Amino acid sequence: MNAQPHDIAAMESLLAFWRDAGVDACYGEAPVDHTHIAPPPAVKAVQRATASVVARPTAMDGQAALAEARRLANGAGALQDLAAAVAAFEGCDLRGMGATQSVFGRGDPTASVLIVGEAPGAEEDRLGQPFVGRAGQLLDRMLDAAGLTGKVFIINTVFWRPPGNRTASPQEQALCAPFVERAFALLKPRAVLLLGAASARSVLQTDEGIMKLRGQWREWRLAEGAVAAPALPTLHPAFLLRQPQAKRQVWADLLTLASRLETDSV
Repeated sequence: MNAQPHDIAAMESLLAFWRDAGVDACYGEAPVDHTHIAPPPAVKAVQRATASVVARPTAMDGQAALAEARRLANGAGALQDLAAAVAAFEGCDLRGMGATQSVFGRGDPTASVLIVGEAPGAEEDRLGQPFVGRAGQLLDRMLDAAGLTGKVFIINTVFWRPPGNRTASPQEQALCAPFVERAFALLKPRAVLLLGAASARSVLQTDEGIMKLRGQWREWRLAEGAVAAPALPTLHPAFLLRQPQAKRQVWADLLTLASRLETDSV
């Protein structure tokens, strides 16, 4: 049976909800005949909470949602307008899967570097800004050490937290892409830093792995508007929290980025 993309996303969301609720097994030590036992209150509460995730129809079909995203994005004349357009967009299913608010961007609106991550996490969802959790704090320290503080504007490929912090799907990224591209067009950065595989694949439209992409300059060019900039994929700071030995690779990438900015300014 071929599942539709929104069905897959719904099931991923449901599984993530069960995991966050503390469910760690699908069976017990002995069989139980549930046909004669009423579900406990906790199970009923979870069923009520997840019913809308599983059964909720898509707010609008994919093509209509994409058209609406483009309309809203193209109508934004500044980054603050774009943030409002993102908040008004109802075509991405993520906003109905437990996210409390949209998370647009932070940093200097005239920055020379645009940083694109993957998706908001729990802290980002709570505070309404990207990269403010542990991974974001690590990123800020590394940017400061490389002399890039105050020179960046940070966004993600999607603007609502995926349930359970799962990876954003390509379909979800595609619906948010008009806003990402509009941020790129408004900022016109001198360089772009792509954090992690999901970001690099979405922006560069490639299936290559991050270990092959990282440290290699590519070009991000919009189909319309003649906007282009060199883009440098690197490892996501969340990965560095799990694999600290990889920090040297990201540090090398940040130094490469800083050096390119210096060279281009001469």
